[in-house]
Amino acid sequence: MLGTWEIILIVLVILLIFGGKKIPELMRGLGKGVRSFKDGLNDKEDEPKEDTKTTPQQ
Repeated sequence: MLGTWEIILIVLVILLIFGGKKIPELMRGLGKGVRSFKDGLNDKEDEPKEDTKTTPQQ
């Protein structure tokens, strides 16, 4: 489990690497990716399931 100091250190390193202006763009892209992933999961659940075990009666 990460402690408070580890999280602060990680945030500072990210700020040093990417800079303050790039962080909002990165978070926006991450949010869009997560939203797209969740939408993809919901779309898959909405599709009707086909029963392949039964044969069509003629």
